[in-house]
Amino acid sequence: MVRIYADSTNDLSPEYIKEHDIRIIPLYITMGDRTGRDGVDVTADEIFKWAEENKSVPTTAAFSPGDVEEVLQEIKDAGEDAVFIGISRDFSAACQVVSIAVEEIKYADHIAVVDSRNLSSGIGLVIMEAVKLRDQGADIRQIADRLDDIIPKVRASFVIDTLEYLHRGGRCSSVAKVFAGTLNIKPKIVVENGRMRVAHKYRGSLRTVIMKYVKDMEAELIQAKPETVYITHSGVDKDIVDEVRDYLKSLSVFNEIIETRAGGIISCHCGPGTLGVLFIAGD
Repeated sequence: MVRIYADSTNDLSPEYIKEHDIRIIPLYITMGDRTGRDGVDVTADEIFKWAEENKSVPTTAAFSPGDVEEVLQEIKDAGEDAVFIGISRDFSAACQVVSIAVEEIKYADHIAVVDSRNLSSGIGLVIMEAVKLRDQGADIRQIADRLDDIIPKVRASFVIDTLEYLHRGGRCSSVAKVFAGTLNIKPKIVVENGRMRVAHKYRGSLRTVIMKYVKDMEAELIQAKPETVYITHSGVDKDIVDEVRDYLKSLSVFNEIIETRAGGIISCHCGPGTLGVLFIAGD
């Protein structure tokens, strides 16, 4: 059977990962003089607490070639095939590190490296498709080829409550931060072709903005692939999440609406109060 590996930025639930035998290779998060593995040694809530206490944001880094070679050597020793699905190369060196490690252990014919061109549950949606293909008996090349067709159809976007974390991390100018805070602007960030861009600037309370953001996508949601839609957030109030879920249910499109909490890597860069709705566009 084909093994499926992924980095820790995919934001799938621990239950799904265990049920479908997905192996996770964690990225690293550094908070001051402490470095830990994402989702293993460091949690999102710890990140927010440390960030507020230190008025800074943690830094993040891909795993090392040594970390990956040790994992991939186990695959080779077992004579197994594997697919690794990772965060966009424009956000992290994770896929590049795995590709190099595959060449180092001379096992390239048996391990396919797939760049999801996405992040968070956008990667999770790609992994879910890979699981279906694996369970149908597809080999690694068939899986990789099919994922190449699916990846451009993944729709990943989210609304950010505060630009403070982007600002502290050097991803937002002081002028933009002050401007956004003064006018209570909350940007919609869209992932396209493996990169992020600001698609819209909303104004108002978080509840008002999130519901406007979701309803603005109604035409796309109605035409979406019906299997799964994700509500992924970094600690948004339960009442708001429930309202988003109720709205998605009212569309009568999706077989499954999954709520998941954003992991450490995404939380480092987006901060608390971030929420996204992620799905795959229909054919």
